[in-house]
Amino acid sequence: MAFIKIQNVVINTDYIAAVRFNNQNGSDKNSVSVLVATPKPALFEWQTVSSNNHPQEWMEFTGQAAKALEDYFSSFNNVIDLLPECHEITVI
Repeated sequence: MAFIKIQNVVINTDYIAAVRFNNQNGSDKNSVSVLVATPKPALFEWQTVSSNNHPQEWMEFTGQAAKALEDYFSSFNNVIDLLPECHEITVI
């Protein structure tokens, strides 16, 4: 289990399901979106869990935070790129 801290947010990397590098958003700034998915609690724990519990949430970061996350998640120490940039495909 590892944790990353970006600005005032600490994320357990075990719960990161996906990372999306958004080259441009509406304001022409780079952003990085992180999908954090938490496991559902066991059946006997449902009584103590809030009904507003969302098992997944996209978090978007811009500016220096986006750059730091992009560097972290594109590092060869953390991620193996299965498709070189010249062969990237668009996912819908």
